[in-house]
Amino acid sequence: MIRERAYPVEPWHVRETRLDMDVLAQSESVFALSNGHVGLRGNLDEGEPHGLPGTYLNSFYELRPLPYAEAGFGFPESGQTVVNVTNGKLLRLLVDDEPLDVRYGELISHERVLDLRAGTLHRELHWRSPAGRDVKVRSTRLVSFTQRAVAAIQYEVEALDGPLRLIVQSELVANETLPPQSKDPRVAAVLESPLQAEEELTTDDGGLLIHRTKVSGLRVAAAMAHDVEAPERTTIESEGYEDWVRTTIGCVLKPGQTLRVVKYLTYGWSSRRSLPALRDQVGAALAAARLDGWDGLRREQREYLDEFWDAADVRVEGDPEVQQAVRFGLFHVLQAGARAERRPIAAKGLTGPGYDGHAFWDTEMFVLPVLTYTQPGAVRDALHWRYSTLTQAQERARTLNLAGAAFPWRTIEGPESSAYWPAGTAAFHIAADVADALRRYVLVTGDRALEEEIGLELLVETARLWRSLGHHDRTGRFHIDGVTGPDEYTAVKNDNVYTNLMAQRNLLTAADCAMRHRDQAQDLGVTEEEAAAWRDAANAMHVPYDPEFGVHGQVEGFTRLQEWDFEHTPPEKYPLLLHYPYFDLYRKQVVKQADLVLAMHWRGDAFSGPEKMRNFNYYERRTVRDSSLSACTQAVMAAEVGYTELAHRYLREAALMDLHDLNENTRDGVHMASLAGAWIALVAGFGGLRDHDGTLSFSPRLPSRLGRLEFALQWRGMRLRVDVRPHQTTYSLRNGGPDTVVELRHHGEPIRITAAQPVTLPVPPAHPSGPQPEQPPGRAPLLHLPENMS
Repeated sequence: MIRERAYPVEPWHVRETRLDMDVLAQSESVFALSNGHVGLRGNLDEGEPHGLPGTYLNSFYELRPLPYAEAGFGFPESGQTVVNVTNGKLLRLLVDDEPLDVRYGELISHERVLDLRAGTLHRELHWRSPAGRDVKVRSTRLVSFTQRAVAAIQYEVEALDGPLRLIVQSELVANETLPPQSKDPRVAAVLESPLQAEEELTTDDGGLLIHRTKVSGLRVAAAMAHDVEAPERTTIESEGYEDWVRTTIGCVLKPGQTLRVVKYLTYGWSSRRSLPALRDQVGAALAAARLDGWDGLRREQREYLDEFWDAADVRVEGDPEVQQAVRFGLFHVLQAGARAERRPIAAKGLTGPGYDGHAFWDTEMFVLPVLTYTQPGAVRDALHWRYSTLTQAQERARTLNLAGAAFPWRTIEGPESSAYWPAGTAAFHIAADVADALRRYVLVTGDRALEEEIGLELLVETARLWRSLGHHDRTGRFHIDGVTGPDEYTAVKNDNVYTNLMAQRNLLTAADCAMRHRDQAQDLGVTEEEAAAWRDAANAMHVPYDPEFGVHGQVEGFTRLQEWDFEHTPPEKYPLLLHYPYFDLYRKQVVKQADLVLAMHWRGDAFSGPEKMRNFNYYERRTVRDSSLSACTQAVMAAEVGYTELAHRYLREAALMDLHDLNENTRDGVHMASLAGAWIALVAGFGGLRDHDGTLSFSPRLPSRLGRLEFALQWRGMRLRVDVRPHQTTYSLRNGGPDTVVELRHHGEPIRITAAQPVTLPVPPAHPSGPQPEQPPGRAPLLHLPENMS
């Protein structure tokens, strides 16, 4: 775990003031740069030491076998794993005849800064070689938001005593040696040197490598070129081999002189393009990058982010750590989706190899809600990606003897890649999650063209899944049996409340959409009878409820299951799935992550206020948060039912998940859903944002330590700003004509906002909520509120 406040608290930067070898891999994830297409882990420029090298391209994967002790019909046969592609970050430096390696000589100072407004990673170090020669190195790295295939590095070396002979070796390297990623020897064999060389080219100031994966047959090209500013008698030469190309720059510096190298990198991959076409593609991208030059790339990066932050920034007064963390989270969420362009947003983005680079339901239910209100174009592309996998989802449904489309639990390219049935295939709620992401996008943007183009078919096929998966009992109630909800400790059960309520909205949304687009629906074979059947199923949906306790069972019969023995579960036995058999977890009342509580967030219209309070209290005592997805949802619902101080603590846990490495696995990549969850906890929790019935609704209320919360949302092409203070909230429009009106609800009361007339309303006091509920022993939110918070 990263020690408390490893990074100084600053509103717009994440700064590392010393190099800590014990958390090098974690910092590589934190300092990763991406644009949704290209991802560079925050490795040191010299390549070594490293925790985990990593350069990734969205959806570039290798196939691997899925291990089974006993195979069964319908089990996926192969999985997909993200590949560490050609590394272009390398800039090795030799000072006289000594390689700059921070493990040797004396590292006098070392600082790295992730600038959230500039979109750059800046590094400065002062190093004394074993021979006693001093140099300062400054590097700045970016992955361009405006030029999708481009990354660039400015690398400067200053001689402090001299003269010094400097050699810079700038490289492209494929098939880097990596730490073992799998204990299965078959998988390890596939992932070891997965790239086969196809072409190597060198130029006077750079070069190119083209490779192909051995099994999936994907082709990747990487190219580099350099601009060099140095004293006279500087030499530049390139050489190349199958798996590496090197450009060597040599010069002699006098004290105070500086060698400046700008390295331009371009990447491209394809499953279809020919080798010459891919070669030309990265070559053209390289020419475009050099046309703009380093200063142009930095200017474009800053302008892009200025526009983003103007529309998406969240201001928090009273908790500087959360202020830093929510911006850090928004930046990484943007990096994951900005230029993904009809490819998935993975659970780790492009920051590490965690979860094999797969996308899960996290994308639709945590990441896309944030992007819908802040960067809706990225959501449009993400929905197009899901649509591109629809045929595979339909085939999967047929394999399972179901109608419609069964989207995968985890995937890169579309097929199911989970080898564990109860927490994979049985988690059918992913279909309703996709439908809800589509519903929200259309609601917020008004993009009926997308609804007609791809949305209707997505809604129809997911509705057909629910109608075939569920059934009416003899009394007419509709049940969905044998499924797993978000809580993976309660698997393969009947009538999971989250699944049923999300499926209910999926069915009703599909029926409404089919009526809006009757001709297109008819082309898909939708009849009025089928749409009526969807409505019947939705209206008859069974939602388990236990009148004895006055709470909803997470699944049918949950409240009668044996209680987990929390008192005798030692702290070192968490997470439970690593220390107890699933058989034991599945049959007891223990919750890995918010499930019923998540249903109350996304389907809050299906519960009364008193029901939410009773449900929250009941499940709070049984939820162990063995998943990073839980804290933000618990923050949202704790705020809604009146436990604002508890909500603040859950907010901090979600927001600081990676900056403090709370789950001790940030080395594999940041937790994209938890980073998105910081925004959700603030905006949906303390801002009270809901969009259940097509109208924006806010119920803002702050905890005692926060003096102000201000956030911006995009709504139908307009920019709405919400400014929450302890006793009042102001709603204003940043754009729109004089006749533009936005209708909202504030604590249930309808209001109208115009660009000319902001509206300020009082925040009603919270209703007394009684003592805060207890969590399982030892599982209270980890990050308490500092006493010195301003």
